[in-house]
Amino acid sequence: MIGRRNEAAMLKNLMESHESEFAVLYGRRRIGKTYLVNEVFGKDYAFHHAGLRDGDTRKQLDAFRLALRRQGYFDCPRLRNWLEAFFELENHLGRSDKKRKVVFLDEMPWMDTPKSGFLSALESFWNGWACLRKDIVLIACGSATSWMVKNIIRNSGGLYNRVRTRIRLQPFSLLECREYANNELHLRYSNREIAECYMVFGGVAYYWSLLEKGKSLAQNIDALFFSEQDGLRGEYDELYRSIFRHPDMYWKIVASLGERRDGLTRDELLGKTGVQSNGTFSRCLSDLEECGFIRRYATSARGINGGVYQLADNFTLFYRRFVLGRRNRDGDCWQSALSDGEKNEWLGFAFERTCLAHIRQIKSALGISGVHAEAYSWRGTASDGSPAQIDLVLDRKDGIVNVCEMKYSRKKYAIDKAESERLQRRVETLRSHIGADRSIHLTMITASGVEHNMYWNDIQSEVTLDDLFT
Repeated sequence: MIGRRNEAAMLKNLMESHESEFAVLYGRRRIGKTYLVNEVFGKDYAFHHAGLRDGDTRKQLDAFRLALRRQGYFDCPRLRNWLEAFFELENHLGRSDKKRKVVFLDEMPWMDTPKSGFLSALESFWNGWACLRKDIVLIACGSATSWMVKNIIRNSGGLYNRVRTRIRLQPFSLLECREYANNELHLRYSNREIAECYMVFGGVAYYWSLLEKGKSLAQNIDALFFSEQDGLRGEYDELYRSIFRHPDMYWKIVASLGERRDGLTRDELLGKTGVQSNGTFSRCLSDLEECGFIRRYATSARGINGGVYQLADNFTLFYRRFVLGRRNRDGDCWQSALSDGEKNEWLGFAFERTCLAHIRQIKSALGISGVHAEAYSWRGTASDGSPAQIDLVLDRKDGIVNVCEMKYSRKKYAIDKAESERLQRRVETLRSHIGADRSIHLTMITASGVEHNMYWNDIQSEVTLDDLFT
């Protein structure tokens, strides 16, 4: 199994406990939650059930009953409500001779249909029966991250503080993607191809699993997004609909953020989306952030107030930029129809997002893994009135501030006179903000390194694409 070592260990530890355990596993659609649980437990469950997407309460209960019957409770009666459903689950588990009885409830948010009483029945099952025993391992799993956090992890009612194991499954890193692509899928991609693949699919293993060996990355992109076969053309809608019951507002937000490389403040987002400032809008922002689709960053090390939101999900960025609304399905759009300028603009945007997902690796390459550093982005106004934007600032405890400039190119990046002046203007603008007693180091993060021309001495350190694969 690629990666997931810590998460697998946490799940295995549940079997060593001498008490009943309630665990929560959550993360975006296709991230590998079900695969991880199946791999750890070998599908050896006392009971396993997955909720039905878009099923009403009656269908959810009927599916739950069928799951009980398939797994040995042949005379399970028809279920009238969730209280009865969990009562029959208790009967089923009471007959099991397993030493530790693993109950895996997958896609739990789909079971909680409006006014169904699912949560109160779950509380009754855990508080009134399961936690009083010593042998129950309940694993609640779901792609609707915001639902899992709000209703289970941060539950203020009967499930308050009941969860002792919380696992948020994150996307693969570049290193894990390379291991998966080359060792499991036998693609034999270079680091550059892995990085550009990451810029399309992010670290979502399922998307990578669809790549065919023997095809170039461009051929695979055309096959998955721009051909007549199903591929991933409908995945964008499925992704958001599976997580959010009413996705329209979420789509408006990510559409607005996709148009601005440097991100938008909350007020700017309100203006772009044309919606009112209310609790619903705030909840949508929080949900998107919790699910990893957007990120909120501080505009200084002093705090998050007045922060800026950016689109963080590479798949969403790629899909909205090149696939959504495009009717071309001739099979070679990526290889021939799109201009190099259009692709290069996207590559620069996506490379920044890739770097921001690998700050630990950047710190390691700079030799400051053991130094505490606040990572933030910064906006300011230069002395000539022009805006100054720095996408990544590492404000270190040792008194040094790294201003990180991220550039993607297929050859060494050359700093010319105009670029040198722009970089120095950003540094001086930041210096006026943080004071003259801090040392500011200009750091270039590039795909292929920086050309050692007359302006190379303007920078103090370099990080390359290969450094991100650690």
